[in-house]
Amino acid sequence: MADTQTTETEAGKQPRSVRVVLLALMITMMLAMLDNMIVGTAMPTIVGELGGLEHLSWVVTSYTLATAASTPIWGKIGDMYGRKGAFMSSIVIFLIGSAMSGMAQNMGELIGFRAVQGLGAGGLMVGVMAIIGDLIPPRERGKYQGMMAGVMALAMIGGPLVGGTITDNWGWRWSFYINLPLGVVSLALISTVLHLPKKRSQSRIDYLGATLLTVGITSIVLVTTWGGSEYAWTSARIMELIGIGVASLIGFVFWQTRAAEPIVPLHIFRSRNFTLMSLIGFITGFVMFGATLFLPLYQQSVQGASATNSGLLLLPMLGAMLVTSMVAGRVTTNSGRYYVFPVVGSVLMVIGLYLLSTMDTGTSRFTSGVFMAVVGLGMGCLMQITMLVAQNSVEMKDMGVASSSTTLFRTLGSSFGVAIMGALFNNRVQDVMTERAGALGSKVTERSAQLDAASLAKLPAAAREAYQHAVSAGTHSAFLLGAVVAVGALAAAVFVKEVPLKGAGPQKADAPAAAAAPQPPVVEAV
Repeated sequence: MADTQTTETEAGKQPRSVRVVLLALMITMMLAMLDNMIVGTAMPTIVGELGGLEHLSWVVTSYTLATAASTPIWGKIGDMYGRKGAFMSSIVIFLIGSAMSGMAQNMGELIGFRAVQGLGAGGLMVGVMAIIGDLIPPRERGKYQGMMAGVMALAMIGGPLVGGTITDNWGWRWSFYINLPLGVVSLALISTVLHLPKKRSQSRIDYLGATLLTVGITSIVLVTTWGGSEYAWTSARIMELIGIGVASLIGFVFWQTRAAEPIVPLHIFRSRNFTLMSLIGFITGFVMFGATLFLPLYQQSVQGASATNSGLLLLPMLGAMLVTSMVAGRVTTNSGRYYVFPVVGSVLMVIGLYLLSTMDTGTSRFTSGVFMAVVGLGMGCLMQITMLVAQNSVEMKDMGVASSSTTLFRTLGSSFGVAIMGALFNNRVQDVMTERAGALGSKVTERSAQLDAASLAKLPAAAREAYQHAVSAGTHSAFLLGAVVAVGALAAAVFVKEVPLKGAGPQKADAPAAAAAPQPPVVEAV
């Protein structure tokens, strides 16, 4: 049985059991990506029932903090004690948090239960990537990039639609309960089909390193979440958080050079490609989540698009990303070459963001759709290639920490992107509203520079026109900043060294390499 499956794997044809595991992994990835988008749509209803509007932001912040802080720890636990057990544990914690969130009776309980859910979520994406890294040789892994990009695009497009439908028909609690049947299916498939080698490390978990990293990441996320909204950027609270974050991360790096089993082994950063991919992943997260925040806002406020189907507004970008990712994966699998994709992807991302920065109140939906597609083409070249090259740059024993570190950099990039682009956008909107509408304009946006459709409809015609110009100016500044930051990804991509991918494509051409390469774990048939 094992010999037959190994032969099939080497030939590039995954056995049915591997495909079943991949299905379970895709379901889990969908859980991780859908959650915030579904819950975001349900938030007005949740606040209406539970109250606590002043604590609304913490429903998202607690989840984000727990996810970011636990991500590297889950990766290390998988490396030390076995990928399967760690992954299934993270799913169970996520499902417990989901069930508890659905049963919350007040805003305080919901915030706490969302933190539990986030602790589990930190291991979902890392587990998916690391298990794929275990099962599929890098050369063959490219063909699954389209599948992962498809799940991502489906989550971004369908999340708001699913969230709205569930909330309207079943109630907001089902925004959390919907995770349970999907998670149970994923658990059942993984427990019965996936069989990875068992591990048992004699070393203890680096608790001091985990604590320092958690404090550092928490401080950074709080700075990017609170800065410019809850507190002024120069306030004492933000300065304290910056100081705590910097001190904790410096202490963490110092301790990792001495720990017996470091949470993030610093030797993985000796690989030039791994370090460059971490930087590119950070910038991609910075740009992508900034774009998904401001594009719907621009289209709703300036172009008059409906907010009901807000996920569909991103279809040109996400569709282009999906197509390019599939093409990049197929080319990488067939040729083993990947250098061109980070370079071309970064160039397209810079060009696309610059084009988006040129949009004004007269830009048509077709034109903005074309600009979005250019950005999507660039992201499609980068999203999965960064993980693929990062995993190819480390030894198998470090697959978990490599996956978690890459995921963490992308997560931190998204936090910085939303915070910095958001601050720039808000300041520009306030300035333009004051210039065009005087005291009335300043009063309209004094609490928030992002008005919903109902608030926008109530404005006088002059104030509404001023707001449209202000949003146009704000998106110009935000996307121009994104283009400048994306130049950093291009600079990093140029220095990537094309190292042959482990595992081999065509049997004849790569037979010696395939024979020498370590074989992926056997997955037993159902």
